[in-house]
Amino acid sequence: MVIVLDNGKIENISKNYTKGAGIRALADGSWGYTSVEGDADIKSGIQNAADLAIVMNQKTPKEKIKFEPISKPTIRDIPVAKINPEDISVEEKVEMLREVEKFAKEEGIKNTRVSYSESILKTRYENSEGIEAEYQLVRTGFTVAAVASENGVYQVGRESKFNISGYEIFQKFDPYELAKNAAQTAKEMLSAKTPKGGQMPVILDQELAGVFTHEAVGHASEADLVLQNDSVLKDRMGTQVGSPLITVVDDPTLHEYGYYPFDAEGVEPKRTVLIQNGTMNSYLHSRETSGIFSCRSGNARSQGYSIPVVRMSNTYIENGETKFEEMLEDVRDGIYLIGSRGGQVNTGEGIFQFNAEKGYMIRNGEIAELVRDVSLSGQVLEILNHITHVGNDLKLAPGHCGKAGQTVPVSDGAPHISISKATVGGA
Repeated sequence: MVIVLDNGKIENISKNYTKGAGIRALADGSWGYTSVEGDADIKSGIQNAADLAIVMNQKTPKEKIKFEPISKPTIRDIPVAKINPEDISVEEKVEMLREVEKFAKEEGIKNTRVSYSESILKTRYENSEGIEAEYQLVRTGFTVAAVASENGVYQVGRESKFNISGYEIFQKFDPYELAKNAAQTAKEMLSAKTPKGGQMPVILDQELAGVFTHEAVGHASEADLVLQNDSVLKDRMGTQVGSPLITVVDDPTLHEYGYYPFDAEGVEPKRTVLIQNGTMNSYLHSRETSGIFSCRSGNARSQGYSIPVVRMSNTYIENGETKFEEMLEDVRDGIYLIGSRGGQVNTGEGIFQFNAEKGYMIRNGEIAELVRDVSLSGQVLEILNHITHVGNDLKLAPGHCGKAGQTVPVSDGAPHISISKATVGGA
């Protein structure tokens, strides 16, 4: 379900019920895939996938795929919704959003937008090796945005929370305080200036450092991209790729937004250390890529019943030992970047560019004036090697990751990190 209120008016209330199955068959090194909707004939779908695999293998034979052996996943410690969102009426949900929106309608705010979403996912997996498993997860989330304007200049403040939980999300997080924060940010940004661009020392907050970890490191660690020669981390296993201060982990077992009890190939997941103290330690794998690299899989994911693809889950930089105040003192003069407004990365060339929500100049080791319209760009490996401090204040933020035309829930995060030299875009 999705509910959207724009300036207090209902813009959208939608419910979407989907049922179906994705079916794969393997003939030597060739896959056949088909999907069926609703209560369609599964046996017919299996036959269609098998026929397609056989035809593909006859036309373009490939080397036989060797799978790692797997066991039935142990389903335990599944997050359970304390308040089933289906037990809450649509009218009550709309009223909650109206109340949240009131707190964003401060003086100086021209527009507001509040949304709520919920999903109940029931997943069942079966294969010809005798593996059968199933689970159910509830995810909910809300977003509030406020727009302030002055002399033709518009600025937006946004706050959001998403979680694997039920309607208790409004008890776990204070939506009214978040709404006020969004309004305050929008108004503050009106008076912020655009800084002069160039190379300088940079501190990244947990959200932007997490986005960097996900986009620039996580995707480059996906083994299918490595095999396609589309990763700057190809052939770097066991070599130093960054500062010894950083350890990057992907962990589907954490009860964060990217959690899953087994992947789209029925494999029980595990914590994977991608980079250990600056050294490339592991890639993320499907059963197909794990057979090539002789590693363990557990990282194949799919949106609904789409074809499985190697994907991240909860990806983050582990805690270090430096306090934020110590980072400021060491940087002395630079910039502190906060939040993310999107960006882009070329995993093959290792080039990235991200836009921060806002920033503060750092002068004489202290936080100074607020700035806006600022970005961070550079080479992934250079930035990893220029990390001089890793904080002790790790936070993970929920989000959605797109790849191969599919979107799946993920979390990414980090503690504060400082970088000795990075390219900052501004005026």
